[in-house]
Amino acid sequence: MMGIQYQENADIAPEALRALYLDAGWTAYTDHPEKMARLLPGALWHLSAWEGEECVGLIRCVGDDCSILYIQDILVKTNHQRRGIGRQLIEAALARFAHIRQTVLLTDNTEKTRAFYEALGFREVSGIGGLCYARYIQGV
Repeated sequence: MMGIQYQENADIAPEALRALYLDAGWTAYTDHPEKMARLLPGALWHLSAWEGEECVGLIRCVGDDCSILYIQDILVKTNHQRRGIGRQLIEAALARFAHIRQTVLLTDNTEKTRAFYEALGFREVSGIGGLCYARYIQGV
């Protein structure tokens, strides 16, 4: 079995990027190829995980590189999960942006996601005296 290689800000072919998001079931992305084409160029930073020629993971961050880092996306293909790839992607982002005080992400409220992020030092906003709001527009 080939090892995982990580590439910072590397180009990812549109079909490889789409395959990654489709595997996660994120059709809000895959239904809009014109927007997907802007995901990586519009990011502050991204790190992709590769097994050979296959993109098996990605973390995509947005922010100002000063006061806030927002982890917009983190994906690991289903058949590559539980191998430390997600942890490596998060830890690389946190190391790269260690100078930023506030790192934020939104995720599904499942036991699996809670356990993953809490093991990496993330806390629910309410648990640290904060409040978080989000607004989603369907179909956009």
